[in-house]
Amino acid sequence: MSTTNKVTKESPKFKRKKRRPCPLTIDQVTALDHTDVDKLRRFVSDRGKILPRRNTGVSAKKQRIVVNAIKRARHLGLLSTCEE
Repeated sequence: MSTTNKVTKESPKFKRKKRRPCPLTIDQVTALDHTDVDKLRRFVSDRGKILPRRNTGVSAKKQRIVVNAIKRARHLGLLSTCEE
């Protein structure tokens, strides 16, 4: 008796999401100024926390630039550390 092994295509348990491009690369931002608070608020949550890369879609190199700019703006008092 011969048994045939049917090869069935199994659907993946989860689908990978398409990587969205870095928003700072799309806008062609090479240096993020700490005085530009409107752009920095995009990377800060409503509670004042810095959003991670997986939420914002920023590349690792640009994330370091964003974090330094946010910290400078907080130190100068341009950006509050927490929202009231």
